[in-house]
Amino acid sequence: MSDELQRIAAIDDPYLLLREVTTRLADAQQEVTELARLRRRVVQDLHAQGLSYAQIAAKAGLSRGRIHQIRHTGPAPEGAFLGRGAVTVATPLRRDDERGRTVVAVDDVSSGKRLEDLARSYGLDVHSEHVSVSGEIDLDRDGLVVVCGPRMSQQMWDTYGQDPVLRWKQADDGPWTVVDGRTGAVYRSGQDSDPARPYDVGYLGRLLRPDGEGSLLAIAGIHTQGSLGVVQLLSSDLNSLWGQVGEHRFSTLVGVEYDPESGEPRSVELLCPLYRHDEEPAA
Repeated sequence: MSDELQRIAAIDDPYLLLREVTTRLADAQQEVTELARLRRRVVQDLHAQGLSYAQIAAKAGLSRGRIHQIRHTGPAPEGAFLGRGAVTVATPLRRDDERGRTVVAVDDVSSGKRLEDLARSYGLDVHSEHVSVSGEIDLDRDGLVVVCGPRMSQQMWDTYGQDPVLRWKQADDGPWTVVDGRTGAVYRSGQDSDPARPYDVGYLGRLLRPDGEGSLLAIAGIHTQGSLGVVQLLSSDLNSLWGQVGEHRFSTLVGVEYDPESGEPRSVELLCPLYRHDEEPAA
């Protein structure tokens, strides 16, 4: 019996005991899930290097059948792209000045819900919350996925400002754009073009937290349809994204053609490479 289990078992207060056991079980389950994910990743990486299941089994002291089972069952390694153990998905609250109340944009709700479903499909525990109307949110936490553009939160503006390649900028004629500092390309939404068209640009990046102790996943569109497009890309191509950047900090842009009636993405494509921030000069 571990020291922690002995400590819990010695609690006399039944309500405190119940609370402690419940918390410990949740933590243990998260740990088991992440250990299984790591184990599958190791087998997957070794097999990709050219080793047979029999060779891996012999070196690891396991049966070939067990190695084959590990490779094809359990939580997929690419789930770590979103976080480890538990993920919190945050979407912004908005102020409806006409009605004098706080609201959530329909597209933001859809983005948040689809991200939560995606994270659960990889065996992650999921929580949800909101960026306040004033733009305040605690960014110094593990497993944080924030769907919020820089215009809606000073904290997110500062966080996006760390990106050494992609910069949010307001154009001279008013609309917001994203500028690729490496190529000089300026990306803008089709809604802000003349003539307007159902096209938007989304940003996806893993950025340094304010406390410097970890990273957060940031998603934003020039308009809300851009965020939906990023989520669709994650849902359809997470394995490829994980293979390119793993858990390194990075950023990229996504072009989104969407249905003009529903706002739902029809097609998405990467507009630039996945820029690894550790390979870029400081901004």
